[in-house]
Amino acid sequence: MTQLSRSVKSVSVVLFFFMAFIGWSQQGDTSYKRRALETSEVDLLFSYYNQDGQNAAVTGGEGTEELTDATSSIVLRMPMNEDDILTVDVGLSAYTSASSSNVNPLDGGLNVTPFDASSGESRKDLLAYINPTYQHSSDDRNTIWSANAYFSSEYDYFSIGFGGSFTKLFNEKNTEITLSGRVFLDKWNSQYPIELREGFFDDRITGNGTYNPIFTEFDNENRNSYSLSLSFSQILSQKLQGALFMDVVSQNGLLSTPFQRVYFSDFEDFFIDGFQLADNVEQLPDTRFKIPVGGRLNYYLNDLVILRSYYRFYWDDWGVSSHTASLEAPFKLTDKFTLYPTYRYYTQTAADYFYPKEQALSTYGFYTSDYDLSQYDAHQYGIGVQYKDIFTSARVLNFGLKTINLRFSQYDRSDGLNAFIVTLGTTFVGN
Repeated sequence: MTQLSRSVKSVSVVLFFFMAFIGWSQQGDTSYKRRALETSEVDLLFSYYNQDGQNAAVTGGEGTEELTDATSSIVLRMPMNEDDILTVDVGLSAYTSASSSNVNPLDGGLNVTPFDASSGESRKDLLAYINPTYQHSSDDRNTIWSANAYFSSEYDYFSIGFGGSFTKLFNEKNTEITLSGRVFLDKWNSQYPIELREGFFDDRITGNGTYNPIFTEFDNENRNSYSLSLSFSQILSQKLQGALFMDVVSQNGLLSTPFQRVYFSDFEDFFIDGFQLADNVEQLPDTRFKIPVGGRLNYYLNDLVILRSYYRFYWDDWGVSSHTASLEAPFKLTDKFTLYPTYRYYTQTAADYFYPKEQALSTYGFYTSDYDLSQYDAHQYGIGVQYKDIFTSARVLNFGLKTINLRFSQYDRSDGLNAFIVTLGTTFVGN
């Protein structure tokens, strides 16, 4: 499966919401200083994601996209002193994927087809990550800087990242500007389709002539990503708040996914049972430049309803451009319960290098049949409910329960992929 699928589509598909709590504390000299964080907080987060479709990239744009993922995370925020906060985010993601299993469709049964996932051990894997962040606020709380790191690992991919941000507040904290940057240095442990590996032989191969793909292994297995972000937010009135943002992202290295097959229109077809053998794996440029720009506008309608809108335009030099628009309308049912209906619309153009199955020629320099790079529209509908107890009356050990968030989203794409995700998050605060 693609890196996006392994991260639960970064559609995944990931829908976690973190709460920030700021308080005041009395100092020993009887003066007052607002603390950056009053007490320790713990978020316990869980999500379950399920998808299916018929355009799997691992089988050349045709085949099952079935995937399930269960992710658990713990986020701990600790005040180190009055000005500094340490946040540690640790998570595990366990998934079962047809894309992973069909890298080697021959290891799980006698009848082989791209529309069924192999039952071999390659169908499942585990992703683990840790993301620590250190934040410092100035005495007047008008200047905030942070530094962070990131580490993640799964069977064929390792990522290390680091970055930081600088925030300045003006105009009695009605205006906020943030500049941030991040670097990710990733390393593939390339897993190629089984039929392209050295020494492969199977006497069940059928087709005209001799099976002879044009495949060669990738020399460079590194992928580096660099991003710079600028955001500006402004309280426009007592009821209206807006924000603008812009990112600049540059990537280089192995941007192709090593196990995603491609079938050419000028090659003969070869099969084992109903499974077509690869002519090659996808070949994509080793650089990519991305620019997303957008904004948010939140309007306080009344004591019961707040309207939260979002828009983003995206462009990259692979030929993909997209528009994203979403609207959320939190509705306060009681002092403790809030309902969150949401809707999100997304549309994109196809990459210059996208070709459906058997429409690319072997003479092309770049090609992929990954439908994440095709033209499509998508709709996402969601509903959520939040329970909030400002007095933290329910307690576990020395922590009081502050919030519970439960959300459900349904995702439907015009190419036939559909998915749903359920997320549950709880926040506890210390004494």
